[in-house]
Amino acid sequence: MGVQDAIMTQPVPARPVTGILWMLFAGICFVGVNALVKYLGDRIPAAESAFLRYLFGFFFLIPLFRSMLSVRIDRVLWIQFIGRGVFHAFGVMLWFYAMTQISLADVTAINYLSPVYVTIGAALFLGERLAIRRIMAIILALVGAAIILRPGFREIGTGHWAMMLAAVVFGGSYVLAKVVVDKANPALVVGMLSLWVTVALAPFAIAVWVTPTPAEVAILVAVAFCATTGHYAMTLAFAAAPVTVTQPVTFLQLVWATLLGVFVFHEALDPYVLAGGGLILASVTFISWREAVLNRRAVTPPAPAPEV
Repeated sequence: MGVQDAIMTQPVPARPVTGILWMLFAGICFVGVNALVKYLGDRIPAAESAFLRYLFGFFFLIPLFRSMLSVRIDRVLWIQFIGRGVFHAFGVMLWFYAMTQISLADVTAINYLSPVYVTIGAALFLGERLAIRRIMAIILALVGAAIILRPGFREIGTGHWAMMLAAVVFGGSYVLAKVVVDKANPALVVGMLSLWVTVALAPFAIAVWVTPTPAEVAILVAVAFCATTGHYAMTLAFAAAPVTVTQPVTFLQLVWATLLGVFVFHEALDPYVLAGGGLILASVTFISWREAVLNRRAVTPPAPAPEV
C-alpha cells in the first residue's frame, strides 16, 4: 500500500540477522494478505473489495496524520499525489480480480516483475542509465515470466493478464513514488497514496456495490491489518540490513504461497511457476546488488510485496 516508499530514504546499518527475521515476518503477513483475499472469493466485486480494504487501512495510518499535516503541499505535488493515487487504484482493482481467478503461486510469482518494470520506467522517464548487466537481468526476468505463463502450452486466462498489467501499473506507481518522495517526507507519501486510492476506488465500488456480510467485513479488516503490518515489518527489515541480504528471503513468499494453495485451496502444484518466479527474483536481486555496488540511491524497489 506504499509504506515501502519510506525505505527509499533510510540508512542501512548492518544487522543481517535482524533484517532477515523482519523480512520473514513480513513475508508471512503478505502471504496472509493473499490467502485472505483468496478466501474472500469473488462474491464481493474486485473494485468494492479494494475500496473497503483501503478505507479500513486508512485508519491504521492515523498515527501518521500529525507528520502529514506539518508539510506544505504545492500545486504540482498535489497533482502528482492525485495522479499516482488514481493510477495505483487501477492496479489494485486488477490485483484483487487476479486473486479470484488464478492460483496464489501465479499471483506471487508475477508480482515479482514489478521492480523490473520500475527499472525500465526509471530508464525511460527518470534518465537512469541501463548498463548491459541490468539489461541482461531484465531479459532474464522476462524469460522467467515466459516460463510462468508458457504461452501455447497452457491456457492464459484473464486473471494472468490482469496480474501482468497490475505489475506494470504498480511499477509505474513506484516510479511516481520516486518523484514525490524527493519532495515530501515518507509519511506524507504513504498517507496521500492511501487517501487518493480510496477516493479513486469509491465510484467504481458504488457502481457494483454488494452489501458485505459481517464475516466479509472482518476479512477485509484483517487484510488491511496484515498489509499494513507487513509493509511496516519490511521497512524495519531494510532499516536493519542491506537489500541484498534481505531480498533473497522474499523467495519464501512464493514457496509459502504455493504450499498454501496446494494444501488449503487445493490448487495444482506447478514447478514452472516456482522456476520462473526464482528467475525473476534472481534478476531483481542482481539489479539491487549492482545499485549497492555502485553506492547510489536505489530506484528499483525491494521485491516484492503486495501493493495493496
